[in-house]
Amino acid sequence: MAPVSTTVPSDIHDPGLAPQGVMRVEWADRQMPVLAAIRERFAAERPLAGLRVSACLHVTSETANLARTLKAGGADVLLCASNPLSTQDEVAAALVEEYEVAVYAIHGEPNDVYYGHIGAAVDHRPHITMDDGCDVVSTLHKDHRDMLGDVLAGTEETTTGVIRLRAMERAGALGFPIVAVNEANTKHLFDNRYGTGQSTVDGIIRATNILLAGRTFVVCGYGWCGRGLADRARGHGAHVVVVEVDPLAALQAVMDGFRVAPIAEAAKLGDIFVTATGNKHVIRREHFEAMKDGAVLANTGHFDVEVDIPALRELSVSSAAARPHVERFDMPDGRGLYLLAEGRLVNLAAAEGHPASVMDMSFANQALSAEYVAQNHAGLEPRVYTVPKEIDDEVARLKLESMSFAIDTLTDEQRRYMDTWDEGT
Repeated sequence: MAPVSTTVPSDIHDPGLAPQGVMRVEWADRQMPVLAAIRERFAAERPLAGLRVSACLHVTSETANLARTLKAGGADVLLCASNPLSTQDEVAAALVEEYEVAVYAIHGEPNDVYYGHIGAAVDHRPHITMDDGCDVVSTLHKDHRDMLGDVLAGTEETTTGVIRLRAMERAGALGFPIVAVNEANTKHLFDNRYGTGQSTVDGIIRATNILLAGRTFVVCGYGWCGRGLADRARGHGAHVVVVEVDPLAALQAVMDGFRVAPIAEAAKLGDIFVTATGNKHVIRREHFEAMKDGAVLANTGHFDVEVDIPALRELSVSSAAARPHVERFDMPDGRGLYLLAEGRLVNLAAAEGHPASVMDMSFANQALSAEYVAQNHAGLEPRVYTVPKEIDDEVARLKLESMSFAIDTLTDEQRRYMDTWDEGT
């Protein structure tokens, strides 16, 4: 199949990659029945007609099916990358050439191009923003405050982005309402835990081809991403150590059977280190100095700041590529430390990201949240909202239905019992 020439505005690597991209998009679509059902309804009802959507997300085959769904709902969609290394160039080409969605994303793009593409998303003058890390929202607030009045609302996909947005809300700086898609149970309980857990281990193994069994695997952060990662690493036979600052999260890790230790102690023990915190410089100079020869460093948080890479470069006497997605840093005492995927999201930079079947629920939440804000924005204040329970429940219901599972419903007697207080034991 030859790509169809379009006049859709874009900045992509190679339009000729569109046929390969279409195959990837269609393969993912087979694993995304919930989003497909929403797309069918959107095509009939057109709930986003006349609205411009600027989406800053990982440009993958799963995201392509979200973009197709938004477009089916009538939206004028522009998609840019939320990470320079996560773009699948063939998918970007397919979106432009086959599905006629404007895309500004190139795998490996330098920072100036990356932020230029963010600028294209802003210049789209969105009515709805859709972020994975808050870059479009923060750019609008920092540099284009005159446009804030045109934005009806936005959505945010990640823990990192929600952290930034809540900080904006506390400071009174948030200019329009945002739905925190990451907070939906059908997102973080599945995408963050099962998706991040599997895809991060996949990225580490693809990048290094090392055996995890018997290794000490240090997980920094025990949120839902860290929990999934710790569980999957243990499943591979690794000895897992959890690093935390939250006493409740640390206690949960202990009760889940993991060793908990400060990073200063874990640095001496670990063979593999993965950050999943959403914070900055979790692993720092003093920790590099204590690590074993051959220690592997990776990150599965959204931004490349969790490992202090400038300090690592400053500390080393030389560095060189060891294999694709692996850079060796030579320490003054002869030790070598290995950084994966430039400290960016290892699951997307060195592998393919989350499986489509789990992204089905995450992107169903995105699509339904976009519909919700389109219909209800007038009654929303400029703050961070959780996904309405009815959307969360509908996504879970559709997913169960697609997997051929049925559940019970309450009888009238049971409903009455739950709604009253005066019936005793």
